[in-house]
Amino acid sequence: MTTTTTPEVLSFEEALARFDPTLGLEVHVELNTASKMFCSCATVFGAEPNTQVCPVCLGLPGAMPVVNATAVESAIRIGLALNCSIASWCRFARKNYFYPDMPKNFQTSQYDEPIAYDGWMDVEVDGETVRVEIERAHMEEDTGKSLHVGGATGRIHGADYSLVDYNRAGIPLIEIVTKPVRGTREQAPAVARAYVAQLRDLLLGLGVSDVRMEQGSLRCDVNLSLAPTGSEVLGTRTETKNVNSLRSVERAVRYEIGRQAAVLSSGSKVVQETRHWHEDTGITTSGREKSDAEDYRYFPEPDLVPIAPEREWVERLRAALPEPPREHRARLQKEWGFSDLEMRDTVGAGALGLVEETIAAGASPAAARKWWLSEMARRANEQGVDLAELSVTPAQVARVQALVDEGKVNDKLARQVFDGVLAGEGTPDEVVDKRGLKVVSDEGELAAIVDTVIAANPDVADKIRGGKVAAAGALVGAVMKATKGQADAGRARELIIKKITG
Repeated sequence: MTTTTTPEVLSFEEALARFDPTLGLEVHVELNTASKMFCSCATVFGAEPNTQVCPVCLGLPGAMPVVNATAVESAIRIGLALNCSIASWCRFARKNYFYPDMPKNFQTSQYDEPIAYDGWMDVEVDGETVRVEIERAHMEEDTGKSLHVGGATGRIHGADYSLVDYNRAGIPLIEIVTKPVRGTREQAPAVARAYVAQLRDLLLGLGVSDVRMEQGSLRCDVNLSLAPTGSEVLGTRTETKNVNSLRSVERAVRYEIGRQAAVLSSGSKVVQETRHWHEDTGITTSGREKSDAEDYRYFPEPDLVPIAPEREWVERLRAALPEPPREHRARLQKEWGFSDLEMRDTVGAGALGLVEETIAAGASPAAARKWWLSEMARRANEQGVDLAELSVTPAQVARVQALVDEGKVNDKLARQVFDGVLAGEGTPDEVVDKRGLKVVSDEGELAAIVDTVIAANPDVADKIRGGKVAAAGALVGAVMKATKGQADAGRARELIIKKITG
């Protein structure tokens, strides 16, 4: 008698043949206010641990919080940009749970009375529009940050000891929660990525956050459940916490679909729990069983007065909003002269904002798109990161293109310039000088190299004299090899043909 074992993960195609996925995305956005949500502590990223704290954000006895007015304004602007209704009256609540990174032993958040609710945002995937409905966008404060030292995973299990940095505790957060997103089927991973990417662009446009996923100022929790194909009843969901890149959002959705499908196909039940995403292996692992909201013991925050935004203020903020993402993309596409496919690829690669900034820094639309969607995309793929995480800025990409336009480097040398910039060797100009990458511009030097190449290839020269001008390509290649790619290929070709036929 033979026995079979259920695979840990079903293939994506097999999973979708049996089950329908339902998405839910919770995005936490750190606001770029100068001070924290309820105190005047600074919010500078990367400061020495525990140097940006005070009695309020440490929860010391007798310390009283005060609401950050700029954070409230940012929350309202985010809600309006997401087509939400803005509450005429709302208040904060205490979310009680024990965890080392919560110095007060509770988080000041909003529970049943969020400042913004019932909104939506349309995203495009493969030319189709998907409406993602927004359940709520509420205000809260961030937690501290734990560092587990020792062990192989960087998590508390197996660590020798743990440290806590409370600098981040109390930084203003907006949590944006979608309603269940159903019916996306095989597009579910791409929809999740497109939503977070467009949300990031929207927040950048509003100027309320730097949305640096690699620094944690935008973090995504991915909820996913499966139900038998055609079923109207939602399955049990899991919540994959703190997924910190667009690429990982897509991968986490795809993996959970396969994992949950394997669990259900084996006759077992999916456990409602939080899960950890592992960037290196591309899998999720169990965290803790998920508590229901009631288990957090929410109750109204007694030390903060309710918030009641005046309607006139809300309408002034609405009137001052930047153009919506879809209108923004349509305008840019027209200005840049991109085809529908070129624009779709740019958006799909998460490069729209980067291309826009590169153009603003002086590059042409075609050049900006070329570098980000070819050379930079290749490098990001090799490193397993998003484009925005590469250590090169739009201004640097524009400067490299300017060096090409000025004739100081060619495209081949430009790639070596990017090598140096990404390696931390300095600005594009500094890399050119340090590596000696300037194009050979001395006419006499180039002419001498051309003479040497012609003399070394008499058979090719004879073909050119006989009218086969295309054969000059071989001699141009020889010139480029002799100059280690630093010759102007166009000028070299001109000299070759002139010397042979002139």
